[in-house]
Amino acid sequence: MSETQSAAPPPPHPVETLPGDPRCGLVLVCDHASNHVPDDLGRLGVPEREFARHIAYDIGAAGVTRRLAEALGAPAILTRFSRLIIDPNRGRDDPTLVMRLSDGAVVPGNARIGADGVAERIRRFYDPFDRAIDAAVGEGQAAGFAPAIVTIHSFTPFWRGVARPWQVGILYDRDDRLSVPMIAGLEADPAGLTVGDNEPYGGGLPGDTIDRHATARGLPNALVEVRQDLVAAEEGQAEWAARLARVLRPLMRRPS
Repeated sequence: MSETQSAAPPPPHPVETLPGDPRCGLVLVCDHASNHVPDDLGRLGVPEREFARHIAYDIGAAGVTRRLAEALGAPAILTRFSRLIIDPNRGRDDPTLVMRLSDGAVVPGNARIGADGVAERIRRFYDPFDRAIDAAVGEGQAAGFAPAIVTIHSFTPFWRGVARPWQVGILYDRDDRLSVPMIAGLEADPAGLTVGDNEPYGGGLPGDTIDRHATARGLPNALVEVRQDLVAAEEGQAEWAARLARVLRPLMRRPS
């Protein structure tokens, strides 16, 4: 390499970690924060227009997560890769871990992927995400404040042509210690929200982020789904981060 040449920049680390107070009693996670695909994966052969859709990432979720983390002083873990590469909110054996077809869109780069290819994506993307969450949770436990885990998502306003009436949903499995007061807090909001109780999806997906990191440790948890059209712009992201901060703040900082 000549002196006038420079090495190509390394690919971005697949995880964004926002520092926070490990004693705050909360870790925030955004599983589908980004629609980024590294150059070496060739955009997976997917048309560029598809990367603006929900199949590639959760629109607005990253902005809500960053603002919420700042408001609460909580650590946050966000992905820097598209869910089209691999979905970190799925178990390792889930058939939808690497999608070949997503909401009508074919993913050519995934069509012929075999076990070795999936294992490489787990090593490169999925495992660093898991390790970052483990580290944040471990810091809270070491500080004497076993954290609740809250994951931030967004959902489409329509599904198969049917309008979804909820502005926000709170999802959970067997552990409702956090979800019940969160639902109550959101239902009391002056905006008169329609709050989904395990809607628009049911909680409790074996092997998902909550299952791996909260349920397995007996930690309080909730998955937040905000309707996409409400958080697509920065103004909405700020509004929803402030709303969720008001609900979560009194539920934080519980010593182990």
